[in-house]
Parts: sequence; C-alpha cells; structure tokens
Amino acid sequence: MNMTRKAWLVPVLAAAAVCWGSTLAAQDEDEQEGNQAALAKAVLGARVSLERGLAASASHGQPLSAKFEMEEGKLQLSVYTMKDVKFFEVIVDHNTGKVVKAEPIAEGEDYTAAQSQKAAMAKAKVSLRAAVEQALRANAGFRAVSVTPSLKDGRALADVTLAKGEELKTVSVPLQ
Repeated sequence: MNMTRKAWLVPVLAAAAVCWGSTLAAQDEDEQEGNQAALAKAVLGARVSLERGLAASASHGQPLSAKFEMEEGKLQLSVYTMKDVKFFEVIVDHNTGKVVKAEPIAEGEDYTAAQSQKAAMAKAKVSLRAAVEQALRANAGFRAVSVTPSLKDGRALADVTLAKGEELKTVSVPLQ
C-alpha cells in the first residue's frame, strides 16, 4: 500500500515541476518583452544617438560594438573598443555625448565577446557607424539601439537593432 501512494506521487510532482517551469519561462519572456519595450522607449528619449556614441568612443580606440542598455533601471550607452591590444568598455553619457568612463575588459564573457567582435571587424571594410547609418536610411522613423559585428560564413556582418515606438527589429548589414 505504501508503494502505491509513492507511485502516484512521482507523476504529480513531475507535472507540478513542468507547470512551474513553464510559468517561470512565461514570466521571463513577459519580463524580457517588457524590458525591451522600456529600452525602446528610453532610447527614443535619449539626446545622443548610437552613431554619436560610436564617434565619441573613438578617442578610446576602434569601436567594436555599441548598445543602449538598461543598467539598474537607468539608460546607459556602452561601447566596446580596442586600443593597441587592449579592450575597453566605454560609457558615453546619452544626454551630452561625452565619455563618462572607460574601463579595461580583461576577462569573462565581455572579453570573449570583444575578441569575437575584433575578429569580425578585422575583416570589415565598412565602419560600424556607416553600417548603422545604412540601416537607418533603409528604415525611416527608426532609431538605432545596438550594433554588433559577427562573422557568418567568413564574411563580416553587423546586426543593427532598431526601435520605433515599442517595436524592436534587427537587420543585418554587410561590412565588406
């Protein structure tokens, strides 16, 4: 009799775990969509464009990628750069266009991402700023949120995320 009670408990607990897990996944998805909408709205209110942020960060090396992001509930414009053989994360004030700080990137996910972006930019014949401007010309009324280079089949591409209202979309622009 004790075995019978335990036998039905396993499927019930498994079903509960699946339901709980899918509820959490749905909450994460809703939260992510809400964050994207908040980011899109914040970017549209920024005085400084992504293109201007790329230009401002050039004093700290070659721009490798750039993105607006929400950091502790506040909008931040972050640009990864490379100077000599070192990587930096440059924070540009989204109201003034001035560099607020530049911190070295020496390890972790940010370092791995910077190395990958460096490899893509080594094959690029077009700047990130030019790629962003091209994406904007083809998508009237949008504003750039981020630009990230990558290699696809040995070719350099820039994925440019654009915002209009609460709508976000990503377009790929060849860098060669």
